[in-house]
Amino acid sequence: MAAIVFDEYEWTGRARTHVRQYAQPRFAARPEVAEAFLALRAAAAHDGIDLTPIASWRPFEAQLRNWNRKFGGEATLYDIDGQPRERAGMTPEDVVWAILGWSAFPGASRRHWGTDIDVFDRAALPAGQKVRLLPQEVRPGGVFAPLHAWLDKHMARFGFFRPYREYRGGMYPEPWHLSYGPSARVALEAFDIDVLERVIREADGMLGRELALEMLPEIVRRHVMGVDVA
Repeated sequence: MAAIVFDEYEWTGRARTHVRQYAQPRFAARPEVAEAFLALRAAAAHDGIDLTPIASWRPFEAQLRNWNRKFGGEATLYDIDGQPRERAGMTPEDVVWAILGWSAFPGASRRHWGTDIDVFDRAALPAGQKVRLLPQEVRPGGVFAPLHAWLDKHMARFGFFRPYREYRGGMYPEPWHLSYGPSARVALEAFDIDVLERVIREADGMLGRELALEMLPEIVRRHVMGVDVA
């Protein structure tokens, strides 16, 4: 395998030169990540699981739109249990941390790296039901609980782990969020807060920019670096 490298445009989501688009199933990832994921998917299919990507690579602009919709009040904020939060009484700092509980910070998202994929079991999804990627779907008795029991046993031998297995002050637990360790570790090592600060200062139309810049060291400590490792 060729050496895994990331430049600042790739790890901040401003380029997609490191990822490829795949059609069946539809997702975008680095080639070595896709190869490992498709092998994991084939193993799951052998056991009756239709392991399906629901989110993968995402550019900076898309992550910024998510941020702006939530910071500006157009989208619902959720607590750690997946319940809607009431904005009344929340400080701007509270809003930032509520956003970052379920959404990555623009320019610092693991989605930008092409190493991370959200998954569900299409075979287990009842007709007419939509995937919401909330805790109640994966808890014991939830529609995707068997999928995650299977992943617990098998994903590591394909190189995958859950970076948000536990709450560490940044992102809430996301069992459905899988990361390919060999590549994700390289991306995290390439992370540079000074580059991120410059990207945020240059971002067109970012809501709450000055507050985000003021909070940036803590955001990086809790939200970017506060993850489980393979």
